[in-house]
Amino acid sequence: MNPVVIAVAITGSVPRKSDNPAVPVTPAEQIESTHEAFEAGASLVHIHVRNPDETPSSDPALFAQVQEGVRKHCPGMIVQFSTGGRGRDQAARGSALYLRPDMASLSTGSVNFPTIIYENAPSLVSDLATKMQAGGIRPEIEIFDLSHLHGAKRLVEAGLMHDKPHVQFVMGVKNALPAEEHLLDILLGELRRVLPHATWTAAGIGAGQARVMQWALARGADAVRTGLEDNIRITKERLAASNAELVRLAADAAAAAGRRPATAAEARALLSIA
Repeated sequence: MNPVVIAVAITGSVPRKSDNPAVPVTPAEQIESTHEAFEAGASLVHIHVRNPDETPSSDPALFAQVQEGVRKHCPGMIVQFSTGGRGRDQAARGSALYLRPDMASLSTGSVNFPTIIYENAPSLVSDLATKMQAGGIRPEIEIFDLSHLHGAKRLVEAGLMHDKPHVQFVMGVKNALPAEEHLLDILLGELRRVLPHATWTAAGIGAGQARVMQWALARGADAVRTGLEDNIRITKERLAASNAELVRLAADAAAAAGRRPATAAEARALLSIA
């Protein structure tokens, strides 16, 4: 069976322990949750950090603690920092990139979110891309709108990014891309036209998580994404017990599609990470 990278987004910036007690918010909790997910089949971890009151943080010391713990307890696992802006000072979004994680998220355009405008001005996008390039950090391009693919293409044309980025289609955020299968086909068609060498994945938010994952697997995605950042439930009636439980469900979905979870070494090879 062909391997597929399982990415686990362990925390995010939105869910709180009052929503699901399993959401890891301290560095120790995040390291433990990531290790459990790694053992369950995840080979990439997407990291947000939190302040003591659970609000989003950009503190490099927190990112450093989580990265150190993951590298110690999850050998070879790809570490990906978030540079997302929800609840964070715009000027601080790239402040932890000097720690040189393997990857970092990069949104290439602005978009409406449920209650805010998620702002990604061209100057900020270029600054983050420049820092990633200087640090040898592979970007994951977050696509919330078709125009963001062209934002990524402009970065390639400007020499700020390799022509083989890793692209993630984010579907199901209220006021942004809905989780509809035909839209994924439109996005994939445009990706193959403007960034033909890219690897890709798709993330479904909330109830759309499993559905979007199935669509991605059916289309030969290089990776899938799961985790409590995107979805805190197994069913409408039951909360997820852990990130590891969600990873196990992703591994089952991969098996049903004739795929298997990539090892850490395979994930690095698939995503061109040394």
